[in-house]
Amino acid sequence: MSTSDAAFYFDLASPLAYLAAERVLHTMPVACEWQPVLACELTRAESFEAFRCREEEDIFRLEVERRAAELGLQELRWPDPFPFDSAFAMRAVTYAKSIGRVVAFAQAAFRQAYAGGRTLEQTDNVLIAAAACEMHPAAVLKGAELRSIGEQLSRATAKATALGVSDVPAVRVGAQVFHGERSLEEAAAYAATCAQLIGVEPTR
Repeated sequence: MSTSDAAFYFDLASPLAYLAAERVLHTMPVACEWQPVLACELTRAESFEAFRCREEEDIFRLEVERRAAELGLQELRWPDPFPFDSAFAMRAVTYAKSIGRVVAFAQAAFRQAYAGGRTLEQTDNVLIAAAACEMHPAAVLKGAELRSIGEQLSRATAKATALGVSDVPAVRVGAQVFHGERSLEEAAAYAATCAQLIGVEPTR
């Protein structure tokens, strides 16, 4: 099974996508293309601004913190503000994808936000993530502002929607889409079965 048969969809603004990003490489038995998409343009994406009350938001945060601890991740630290505007960060990660650095940059950016508690709404925090994977700040600033990068992100989001991706995180294996961090095991089992059926050796 090639990378074109499996993909991991994420938005850097999503703490649930952060949890999935920390797991997808060692959970999926086949290589997955990492595809940044704009969650705000997906049909059923969760809006972290839509909590009905503070208590509901507190419950959500506690659940995410517990899940991070359960997965053995660093103590989750919430960026301020949360939710944050991920527009620049998403253009930056799309630029990173165009130069073959999407996985390293996405992981560094997610960790800045949810392990370091630094909002990706601030350009400097995005550039720190870029520097962590040897991307020059000036190149990232220029690349993120390219019209072609913005168009690439919009096209990727539209294509993901057409393929059945309605929220992040999501993993697509062939025509089958699995939504949510907790569905990774199901996606992995399906991918392993598909790989076996077509005679491809799993990557792990």
